[in-house]
Amino acid sequence: MLTDSEGEIAVRFARGISESAVLTGSYKVPDVKLPPVFEKKAGAFVTVQTFPARELRGCIGIPEPIYTLRQAILNSAVDAVLSDPRFEPVRESELPSLIFELSVLSPPEQIVSKTRWELPSSVEVGKHGLIIERGRFRGLLLPQVAVEEKWSSEEFLCMTCWKAGLPEDAWHDTRVSVYRFEGEVFSEDAPKGRVARRELNKHA
Repeated sequence: MLTDSEGEIAVRFARGISESAVLTGSYKVPDVKLPPVFEKKAGAFVTVQTFPARELRGCIGIPEPIYTLRQAILNSAVDAVLSDPRFEPVRESELPSLIFELSVLSPPEQIVSKTRWELPSSVEVGKHGLIIERGRFRGLLLPQVAVEEKWSSEEFLCMTCWKAGLPEDAWHDTRVSVYRFEGEVFSEDAPKGRVARRELNKHA
């Protein structure tokens, strides 16, 4: 969806929004001219990690293409540093030692299989992210997570169930809906450093 140069612009945009949110404590729309692709609807996630340890510091996003990419990045960038319920809000003193990553997502598609045992064959590690739903339970894991953890397709399904608050084998249950999506991932190699596309078929 994005060229490498557009991916770099997107990460710089996300970082700028997040930094402004941390410094001011509020949502601020920057007056920045972006390429036309940012006006197309797309899902997006902003991931914030410590450097060099690369420990998760925040990750929030919008999986469905209900907003323009620009708006999805805006919302996700603010929430990733201020509103991730797993973490305290990012402090100003942390900003120089954080790296930012942006994932741009394709629309989720429900996986339909004749039997539940065939589901893993429809999930390709390094290509797909997963969403698992049942009633009020919902869990999402980005494509890069399975690569980083070196999971098999079956392990990826199990851990997405766990993320949803369901038993790890809940994907066997026909009442559970399983969706897959693809993602383009662009990441800083150091705080405010070079931005590059991540090749997810290679373990990171």
